[in-house]
Amino acid sequence: MRKFLVILDDSRECLNAMRFAAMRAANSGGGVEVLSIIPPDEFNHWIGVGNIMREESRERITVHFEVFAKWMRDRQGVDPELVIREGEVVPEIMSQIREDPDIGVLVLGAGSGKSGPGPIITQMMRASAELPVPMTIVPGEMSKDRLEEIT
Repeated sequence: MRKFLVILDDSRECLNAMRFAAMRAANSGGGVEVLSIIPPDEFNHWIGVGNIMREESRERITVHFEVFAKWMRDRQGVDPELVIREGEVVPEIMSQIREDPDIGVLVLGAGSGKSGPGPIITQMMRASAELPVPMTIVPGEMSKDRLEEIT
């Protein structure tokens, strides 16, 4: 089964990427894999404090994921899976894609405004020649109705 890999973070545009991935998976018989990456610099503290912070980050990610997962299950009939990795964003995305041969499309949400599409898209564009799957960029300002039309 082809899976859509979507990145879970705290950005506003993440919502449209999640919607798009779930709708495309539902309409094509695919699946959704949600990847959240914990940057390594979050734990540069004493070992005990770092371990507590790491566990708190994982709990926060899991709670955030469950909100999206419930919507995907209830509205789209898609049961997503969560993967949490630690490291630098682009290398971890690339590693996840290489390690999971079922991933067929990377879905990213683009920010709007003066700040540009966002740091992940900017970095992924630089690495796109090495990307083994297509990348779909979903505008963060696209309406839910328009997303439904194109998926």
